[in-house]
Amino acid sequence: MAFDGVTIACVISELKKELIGGRLYKIAQPENDELLLTIKQPTGQKRLLLSASASLPLIYLTETNKPSPMAAPNFCMLLRKHLQNGRIVNISQPGLERIVHIDIEHLDEMGDLRHKTLVMELMGKHSNLIFCNDDNTIIDSIKHVSSAVSSVREVLPGRPYFIAHTQDKLDALTCDENTFREMLAAKPQPVFKAVYGSFTGISPVLAQELCHEAGLDGERPTAALTPTDYHTLYGIFSKMVTSIREEAFSPCIAYTGTRPVEYAAVPLTMYGSGADHLESYTSMSALLEHFYAEKNTLTRIRQKSSDLRRIVQTALERDIKKYDLQLAQMKDTEKREKYRIYGELLNTYGYSAKPGDRSLTAVNYYTNEPVTIPLDPTLSATENAKKYFDKYGKLKRTYEALSELTCQVKEEIDHLETISTALDIALKEEDLVEIKEELTQSGYIRRKGGTKKAKITSRPFHYLSSDGFHIYVGKNNFQNDELTFKFATGNDWWFHAKGIPGSHVVVKTEGKELPDRTFEEAGRLAAYYSKGREQEKVEIDYVQKKQVKKPAGAKPGFVVYYTNYSLMIDSDISGIEKLSD
Repeated sequence: MAFDGVTIACVISELKKELIGGRLYKIAQPENDELLLTIKQPTGQKRLLLSASASLPLIYLTETNKPSPMAAPNFCMLLRKHLQNGRIVNISQPGLERIVHIDIEHLDEMGDLRHKTLVMELMGKHSNLIFCNDDNTIIDSIKHVSSAVSSVREVLPGRPYFIAHTQDKLDALTCDENTFREMLAAKPQPVFKAVYGSFTGISPVLAQELCHEAGLDGERPTAALTPTDYHTLYGIFSKMVTSIREEAFSPCIAYTGTRPVEYAAVPLTMYGSGADHLESYTSMSALLEHFYAEKNTLTRIRQKSSDLRRIVQTALERDIKKYDLQLAQMKDTEKREKYRIYGELLNTYGYSAKPGDRSLTAVNYYTNEPVTIPLDPTLSATENAKKYFDKYGKLKRTYEALSELTCQVKEEIDHLETISTALDIALKEEDLVEIKEELTQSGYIRRKGGTKKAKITSRPFHYLSSDGFHIYVGKNNFQNDELTFKFATGNDWWFHAKGIPGSHVVVKTEGKELPDRTFEEAGRLAAYYSKGREQEKVEIDYVQKKQVKKPAGAKPGFVVYYTNYSLMIDSDISGIEKLSD
């Protein structure tokens, strides 16, 4: 799923139509590596998202606003100083590089007209937003790159800006047929690899598509291509280049079943049969926002939850290590009953032991079987019996203490695993606030002096079943308790993944009988919002809420029930209507 040069060419084609001539009305930096520009046009306001995220760099038009920090970061303040109310005069792409140039003219402090360029480089972990003067001198960048980080190019204020050429690739827009053939023939590898490895802006999926349209197996080695094959492949390649030059794009997402697997700015005909299908879009921005919305949200929330995850993971590793050690010690205490029996048998049959004997064979009157008891030859039978009773007493006390400790540690492990699952399903910052509060109340995070309890604004997921029943899903243990014991009534139905951490799912019945389809949909939600969501099938327990009890002193989210129904279900919730989260 490559954000390649052709995709960027398609985005730029849209941006030129929508933004050129517009004025920069607002400049915001909602994330450390992200800008949100609001541009005023006669037709209304447009928002442009530019994300230089190392894991998910993106640029597209969006209608969604994002909250910004109370104090704007330095880079944002610099852009506001220079570009506020500036006019966008051009948007361009050098060749098919994954680079966007946004040229802006503005008036300086003296009222003179100046030109600046905001450069966006969408290059994976090297992605950046660079603000340049009209002489290509870097004014500043959202990420500073010193010589200690990169020997190829420094990205620092005052340094000259240039495109770093680190790969020996040609510009597809200027390639003729002879050059095309020479580049591919020089690479003894599969055809599709030779194509994307030879030309800037071509992704592996686009290379596979070119081979497919040319009727060639992409895995076929270049050495096996005939002159006719080269000519046919170049014809398809040239046709794609012409569509890029003419800005004749056809954005689409390829699906396998209900799962989106690839996207491109040109039709992906290799996904047009069987369970595979294409969904066309009139706007690449709309496609990107749809395709990456969930992934971008998850990427951001994982970054923001990294500290909490580290706390949970550290505590989990410590408790698991402690639990394994306690189980090993518990196994050692299994010998305690043997020592008690040895002591009793020595008290009963010890008279037959002679001084200096190293063992005594006697009949175990509990099993009527002979048993050989090791003896210390320096001690009498009575003293040996006392020694065994002492060992028994010590192991018994150890067993009793460990029985309680292992239960406590196991409860802590189960509790931490539920918090870990809650972190996995969190989608917003406010979801993390409640999880952090739970960790604080549980003693994993120390509350700073004078710090007030965080305001909770997160709410459970809310779904509507196909039959019109409202279904609620807790995002964390606090919400699970509130859903089950404050929100749900006695005849509402309660669902939970069996034996694994997961959300409480409540179906409001409003006094009606639930149809089978609603039971299945609620079961799917319980499976999806559990630790078993990646499994093919998950076992779900369900019961009326009045059967669910909370033991005294139990940790948040923990309940018991003594009678229930069960179902095996998958975790596909794509057909269930989501109302809010």
